[in-house]
Amino acid sequence: MSIAKLELLEIEFPVESADTILSKLIKSEIFHPEPASKFSDSVKDVKVLSTSNPYHELIVKLEDAAKKYHISFNKDAIADKDMDVSSAADFYEQFSTRIETINDTREKLSEMIEENKETIKNISYMKGSDINFDQLFTTKYLQVRFGRLPQANLSKLEYYKSQEFLYRVFSEGSEDAYILYVTSRIKAPEIDNIFSSLFFERIRVPEFVHGTVEDAIEELNKENRTGIDYIGVLNQRSRDHINQNIAELSIIYNTCQILDDITEAKKYVVVFGKSAAVYGFAEVADATKIKNEFEQMNMVHVDLTPPQGDYRLKPPSQLKNNWFSKPFGMFVEMYGVPAYTDMDPTNFVAITYCLLFGIMFGDAGQGLVLIIVGFLASHFKQMKLGEIGMRIGIFSIIFGIFFGSVFGSEKILVPFFTPMDAKNTMTLLGTAIGIGAVLIIVSIIFNTYTNIKKKNIGEYAFSQNGLSGLVFYVCILLFVMNALLGLKLHLGVLFVLIGLLLPVVLMFLKEPLTRKIKGYPMFPEGFGSFFTEGFFELFDVLLTFITNTMSFLRVGGFVLSHAGMMLVVYTLAEMVIKPLGLPGYFIILMIGNIFVMVLEGLIVGIQVLRLEFYEMFSRYYEGNGRPFVSMKKRLER
Repeated sequence: MSIAKLELLEIEFPVESADTILSKLIKSEIFHPEPASKFSDSVKDVKVLSTSNPYHELIVKLEDAAKKYHISFNKDAIADKDMDVSSAADFYEQFSTRIETINDTREKLSEMIEENKETIKNISYMKGSDINFDQLFTTKYLQVRFGRLPQANLSKLEYYKSQEFLYRVFSEGSEDAYILYVTSRIKAPEIDNIFSSLFFERIRVPEFVHGTVEDAIEELNKENRTGIDYIGVLNQRSRDHINQNIAELSIIYNTCQILDDITEAKKYVVVFGKSAAVYGFAEVADATKIKNEFEQMNMVHVDLTPPQGDYRLKPPSQLKNNWFSKPFGMFVEMYGVPAYTDMDPTNFVAITYCLLFGIMFGDAGQGLVLIIVGFLASHFKQMKLGEIGMRIGIFSIIFGIFFGSVFGSEKILVPFFTPMDAKNTMTLLGTAIGIGAVLIIVSIIFNTYTNIKKKNIGEYAFSQNGLSGLVFYVCILLFVMNALLGLKLHLGVLFVLIGLLLPVVLMFLKEPLTRKIKGYPMFPEGFGSFFTEGFFELFDVLLTFITNTMSFLRVGGFVLSHAGMMLVVYTLAEMVIKPLGLPGYFIILMIGNIFVMVLEGLIVGIQVLRLEFYEMFSRYYEGNGRPFVSMKKRLER
């Protein structure tokens, strides 16, 4: 349970050397910078080295162009730090104008080809007719409409024989008929209304269609072939244009990225007169490396001080955990990063999470599946949950062997403990409460240790999560166990006074006693106000001890739930043996196991996390720290 030991660095240098210093720091994965505003806000005549950033806009344009035109910049192209951003922007604009012209022409040709294809599709229904589009659409006194009419409504045109229109059917399908109708310009609105009532859908024939249907189709196909050929020419021009300029574009892109990072990093530079400095944290060994590296530069000095040497800066927390515990850092960070002076609970979370999950999801076969699925998710999808899955799968196998369960079957292994046996139920639930009590005691010990380090006497001596709470909880457990289990311990008046009554009084008087030790009045708002508030708070504290302990009943409950669900699966499987035979039996077993693994695995995972957060973290862990974030990571886009 370790948080890396840090040192506070002050890298001091002349203002004109800022870009050189920052060009080294922006690549650092071991230096956590502190914003210069923390110093400029508290000290007069101290400023933040901030300048306008002309590089970001150009980077966005280059990345948009790369995405649009499938350009791959050469990451190895050597950046030119003396590059003039105005000239670079002009170069990009010239490149962009040329390629946009090519692209616009290509898009117009593509639109023309698609329009031609749609036109060919529509007028193809008129093939074999003697229609001439030039004659048809140049009439002065007639209106011509071509379109699609539902097949069911075609016969209804007979109802309108008396109306002044003529129509011709070109093609009939199972659902639609393609027709053309002609009427006078005067009658057009009335006739259009009739056809609209029959769900006629007009298909407009473009003005560029000429001649007969066959001539028009041939001309449009010819135009499409010419357009496709020219698109090929434009594609080659586009590739040639990109290839001719890719080297310079790569240099511009790489240079802009570096200069953009340097400009962004200037918010970490504190300026006082002609000197400047960057403040930040690094691990002890890394701090020495940084000092040695930067002090080789001209007029650069690096000071190393204790991490809590400057009250304005709160040291970040860099978690250091072993291979087994590391994935569980995700759960810790979900609750909150530990403060620099606190303990790192990741190892404790890893052990308790695996233990509780293994008990609640104890099945050797399903645990093996968890390991396999976790391995695949971790190695192919880089999922942190996959790494956790592999670890909890191991504990599921261990407790599966203990319970004698392999994919719900208790006939393959000889169980050491049978959860569904009626005589074992109380033992199981009692053990679950016992595990919970031990974990709560350990949590209180952790909190006591942490607050002793902080010299917070009120928390470690008088709180429910300190020595008073620990003594009370242990004594009340002894009292209950003595009564229920018949331990025959002689718990007399002295035990009640010292073990139960005194801790309760100390917890009740926690705030007044803490104020008294610090030299403040015990009851600044009067005893009556304190007593009323303190009484209800004490009642809540005592109730919390009970509810926290009873919450661990769910550990035993899920053991029974898992065994019960698998019993149902096997009962259903045996019911289908006669009608479906062994194939049906194994199919039901497979589906049932998948269902139980997904449903109960998810629920158990959430419930164990709940126990970690509400029953344990709430007693010893605040999570009010801030993570260690390197300069490089801060500047990542």
